[in-house]
Amino acid sequence: MTKTKALVHSMTGFARMEGGDDSVSWAWEIKTVNGRSLDVRSRLPGGYEALDPLVRKAVAGACHRGNAQVNLQVKRGEAQQAWQLNEELLEQVLDVIGRLESRLDAAPPRLDGLLALRGILEPVEEEDSAEDRDRRRQAIEADLKTALGSLLAMRSEEGARLLQMARGHIDTIERLCGEAAGCAATQPESLRQRLREQMDLLLSESNALSEERLEQELALLAGKADVREELDRLQAHVSAARALLDGGGAIGRKLDFLCQEFNREANTLCSKSADVELTRIGLDLKSAIEQLREQVQNIE
Repeated sequence: MTKTKALVHSMTGFARMEGGDDSVSWAWEIKTVNGRSLDVRSRLPGGYEALDPLVRKAVAGACHRGNAQVNLQVKRGEAQQAWQLNEELLEQVLDVIGRLESRLDAAPPRLDGLLALRGILEPVEEEDSAEDRDRRRQAIEADLKTALGSLLAMRSEEGARLLQMARGHIDTIERLCGEAAGCAATQPESLRQRLREQMDLLLSESNALSEERLEQELALLAGKADVREELDRLQAHVSAARALLDGGGAIGRKLDFLCQEFNREANTLCSKSADVELTRIGLDLKSAIEQLREQVQNIE
């Protein structure tokens, strides 16, 4: 049986899912951004706090890394809203108006003005049956799963784009490694010839060092200037990065570590280089590695 390849996901995504019943409407919003690990934060309205464990478990089941903000908005339909008259408050208002009538020459208050006073009309929250509440909760939970499905689809699409860009940067790194390997300055004989010329110059100007000691220094300098080991390790990192991209899944952390190793070898190559062309290649390598790292920072 053929094993299905795991997808590469971005850590950035957004999804919104709206739902409702005869009395209440709701909307889930889920936003995820980059993060070193998985951090889930939920904002739930009063009466729905019990959904928090469900939200955290559902997000953890869908995402491996990233900062996730999950919001639930719930609104009772205005058509279902009932009102009651606060008669006690109305009596107090009318009493005040009666006392002021003898002092002020003003038109009597209109009914719509009285009803517009805060607190005169109060909303009446209709009591839902236990059956209605249970049915609504199930619908809200189902919409959360749907929203997470949409989020994963978006993260997957973005992940495919990141994967393509990462492959391009790795191809560039491999090409530059090949250029560095073919550079004349990296060849042992070329290094020895250049260093011997420097040593001959020093020997002709000073008798303080013996030729044997100069030969030892020559071998030491040649070893320090040889960048073949760095190029071999860079090529090994290229192969490892390609294997990760081909395998898919939650590979962001491993790729981030490889970028650090890429950068370490490129820095060493530049520090060893005494050749203008090799230095240029080394700087181009560092630039390509940084571009790869920027894309890797978005991969789950």
